[in-house]
This record gives sequence, C-alpha cells and structure tokens, in this order.
Amino acid sequence: MEGDKNTEIVALCGSTKFKEEFEKANHTLTLEGKVVISVGVFGHTENILLTKAQKEMLDKIHRQKIDMSNSIMVINVNNYISSSTRREIEYAQKTGKRVKYYTDYFAV
Repeated sequence: MEGDKNTEIVALCGSTKFKEEFEKANHTLTLEGKVVISVGVFGHTENILLTKAQKEMLDKIHRQKIDMSNSIMVINVNNYISSSTRREIEYAQKTGKRVKYYTDYFAV
C-alpha cells in the first residue's frame, strides 16, 4: 500500500518530561490521519542519564525529524518551553515548518 503524498507529517517537540502528553498527541494526530514523528528517548521521564555526545546526537537526529516533517507540534505543558525546545522551534521556523502548540490544540 502506497502512502498518500499529501498526508501531513508532524514532528513532536518538547521536554521529554512530558511523555504522557507526547503519547496523547501521537495517538490523536495519528487517528486524524497524520504521520507522527516523535522522540525516541524519554530521558527525563525514564531517568536515563545521557552523555554529552548522546545528547548532541539526539539533537541532530531530532533536527532531521523536523526536516522530514511539514510541521511541528510543541508539547508545551503549562506553557513550559525549554531552551532546547526553543532551538527546535527556531530551526523549524527557519526551515519553513508550521509550528503548532499542544496547549492550543488540546484544551488543557
């Protein structure tokens, strides 16, 4: 089965302390027919200690995920946006991606 070339691809961005919200966004957006690209490691939620090199690698991979998307959804629980997430938003905007916010999309 071939994918629809017009299907929106959304990359989820935000602090990995919000795993439950990432999962909710992934679930909801997928059921809306969107292709969702999420984070692969929930370092904060799962108390995973990452080396500096691992963090840099994960940041690079996440920028690639943003490159693959049409838009991003920022998981901004209680309007929290970390400096890392701010860099992702700036990168997405610089590369012409639409930016959506979790708190605008879901009544929180």
